[in-house]
Amino acid sequence: MTDPLDTIAGLPVHVLVVHAVVVLLPLASIGAVLVALLPRFSRRFAVLVVITAWVAVPPAFLAKGSGEQFAERVGLPQPHAELGDVLPFFAVALAVVLLVFWLFDRGIPGNRRRPWWLKALAAVLIVVAGLTTWWTIRVGHSGAEATWSAIVQNTVPNPVPNPAG
Repeated sequence: MTDPLDTIAGLPVHVLVVHAVVVLLPLASIGAVLVALLPRFSRRFAVLVVITAWVAVPPAFLAKGSGEQFAERVGLPQPHAELGDVLPFFAVALAVVLLVFWLFDRGIPGNRRRPWWLKALAAVLIVVAGLTTWWTIRVGHSGAEATWSAIVQNTVPNPVPNPAG
């Protein structure tokens, strides 16, 4: 029996799972910035942003584990593997800081301003969201580069026929 993180229907689990990570983490990060900056947005949509952030955590760990399994088949793309080892921790940090911020923020009545310490936590949330997005892009780019750079370098683009003439 094969490892469940190896393949699904003949396709590597890693290439399937990473799509959830590269969509959900930046989406949760954008939402986290909006929650931190806009109290009205926070009151309406923060619960959805928190759920999105926490839903992104398991795929981040699955991508790491399935990437290790995939590397046993095709070889270890060193920079990508090293960057990918860290990404789940960014996902957890985003989810935790966002949850803590939301739990405190939802206790502030709509007619009152956020206290200074909650504004400071909002700044921390924005930094964590930015770092999470940046790290997600780094990991994704390094994986795409490991996969496609040799193929692109060894091929020539086909000319696109001009339909007008």
